[in-house]
Amino acid sequence: MSAAVQRFMQLHQQSQPFILVNVWDAASLMLAQQQGAVAVATSSAALAWSLGYADGSALPATELIAAVQRLLRVSTVPLSIDIEQGYSDDPRQVAQLVKQLAQAGIAGINLEDGRDKPEQLAEKITACRQLLAGIPLFINARTDVYLSQLCNADAAVDECITRLKRYQQAGADGAFIPGLTDLAAVTQLHRQLTLPINLMGWPADATHNTLNEAGVKRISSGPALFLQCYNYYQQACRSFLQIEQLEEQALTYAGLNQLFSQPH
Repeated sequence: MSAAVQRFMQLHQQSQPFILVNVWDAASLMLAQQQGAVAVATSSAALAWSLGYADGSALPATELIAAVQRLLRVSTVPLSIDIEQGYSDDPRQVAQLVKQLAQAGIAGINLEDGRDKPEQLAEKITACRQLLAGIPLFINARTDVYLSQLCNADAAVDECITRLKRYQQAGADGAFIPGLTDLAAVTQLHRQLTLPINLMGWPADATHNTLNEAGVKRISSGPALFLQCYNYYQQACRSFLQIEQLEEQALTYAGLNQLFSQPH
């Protein structure tokens, strides 16, 4: 097992949840590392947007692989890659992509069900495990029950439990439930699941202790950091086009260039 995969798996076993910063290019990754990120992951939306594609499986696999290679070149912490639904309906093709990424040196993936039937994701996870044939990789199974409101709110917890148990049997290592912000519901899931739970963003009034009690082991930012960065960029562009002086920032040309000049 590589040191990156081993470290990534260990992070999911800590007593406190760890923060997984989502990145989309070498610059965002290196700045995340500089600020102390213990692991990083791509946001599928942020990565697609940064390369000129819409989110939602529009990113060609060749573009994904090239982007991952650039990220791995500068990464000193475990890197997980969001591959949406695997960019294919064919479990064999999904497994081939996952094996290629694992051999490149990533520590984990996110693989989601979206609006597909749960058996489709289970088949993809099974195919991945079979083709990996012992190559270690953290597979985070994402269900969009909450994010896409796939069922009535009263049935959402039970639907998540059913799906995630199926994904675990197929070989998943983690459970990702974006859109879930109710800690009481998270606690219900935790009582029925043995997988470490991953949420997107901080639930209201949550603390490290309350999250840990609810079984949360990982908090990721999703596209939020990308949106915050580009919201500022949009405002700065507007100011510059109106011939306004841009404000001085703590991050300078010299500082960023020095960061990239360091050996990787």
